[in-house]
Amino acid sequence: MDDTIWRRASEASLVIRTDFAHEDEWTRLRAAIVEPQTEDEFEAHVEFVDDRAYEGVTPERLLRLVPADSSERFVFLVDTETLTHPDRPVLVLNLYDWVEGLEDQGKGPRYGDTFRVVPAEVHSVEANLALANMDWEEFADGVDDDGVFRGFE
Repeated sequence: MDDTIWRRASEASLVIRTDFAHEDEWTRLRAAIVEPQTEDEFEAHVEFVDDRAYEGVTPERLLRLVPADSSERFVFLVDTETLTHPDRPVLVLNLYDWVEGLEDQGKGPRYGDTFRVVPAEVHSVEANLALANMDWEEFADGVDDDGVFRGFE
């Protein structure tokens, strides 16, 4: 598997496709993610990865694939649940959990945690986590009972 996606110059957050059985849904999801979502027309700053090398990749496997020197702090995964669920909830995977004093920095207790987010809120999660305006916990703790983040009320 090519690891160039982890060593790119772009600051865009990655949206990795892991399901290749639902082409039309993938196309619609991409459009929904980049569609401006607020009156100020905020958009998600993302890069879509449409590479069959990631077909069927689970969060656990992806954690093993990400190079230790990667600057990615989180990644969006588009799996079968995303493309078959009516709300199209995208999986968000925490790739870095900083804890002061931890010897293996970045591998804190929330490393590898996940939650799902509806496409209309990907921009909020992406921007705030990428800029460190908000912490992982604020989104992960803000999910509905079904584990999906639909925005703050």
